[in-house]
Amino acid sequence: MAVNRETKYGGIAISNEVIAQVAGEAVSECYGVVGLASRNSLIDNVYELLKKEEFTKGVKCTSSKKGYEVDIYVVVAYGVKITEVASEIQKRVKYVLEKNFSVDFAAINVYIQDVKEV
Repeated sequence: MAVNRETKYGGIAISNEVIAQVAGEAVSECYGVVGLASRNSLIDNVYELLKKEEFTKGVKCTSSKKGYEVDIYVVVAYGVKITEVASEIQKRVKYVLEKNFSVDFAAINVYIQDVKEV
């Protein structure tokens, strides 16, 4: 899924990798987030934190009938309220993506992969 937009100057195509990178940056700045985890960590049962260059492995962008959806896989800090951290991630990522790309995002789904003591 790439976000395609038409302007009076021509077409703009925004790739999934760019959306994932911007979303990953926004998530890493949220309170209570230790880092992003790989989408495949549920299958592999190995939870490792992703480096900044690998944020695309922890964020999945899809297009549905409702609009664009983003799935984010995170590791949170021990002792924080998980519902509050997830809610803050959703608000921040939606705001940053809509501000940067001028496209409405229907859903920001947060998947907590692990809880780590900091």
